Amino acid sequence: MYFRLAADGVLLLHLAFILFALVGGALAARWRWMPWVHLPAMAWAIFVEFTGRICPLTYLENDLRLRAGQSGYTTSFIEHYLLDVIYPAGLTRDVQFGLAATVVLVNIAIYVWLVLRRPTQDKDA
Repeated sequence: MYFRLAADGVLLLHLAFILFALVGGALAARWRWMPWVHLPAMAWAIFVEFTGRICPLTYLENDLRLRAGQSGYTTSFIEHYLLDVIYPAGLTRDVQFGLAATVVLVNIAIYVWLVLRRPTQDKDA
């Protein structure tokens, strides 16, 4: 049971990471240090998609599910509602390139917005 809960936790962490990589730059509007955390996460997500690699969180989740034996019930709430979001059916290299391009474009838009909304410093003051 603990392995299954841990696997579900990794699945939620994976979803949170995906969302953070996609729109985490918007948090820089609140915390100026956020790009130092977000940009490496975004770069990793783009790298994984462009190279066709598998995220280490996927390996961890699969290992935990194997250790859990998947006994007791067929699917959990998390698997039922989130699994297809994180592991979409028909995931091809073209889809992966599209996902990576989406991450890039969304984040360019966010960071351009952040730069444009930042008040200019009056150098004479």
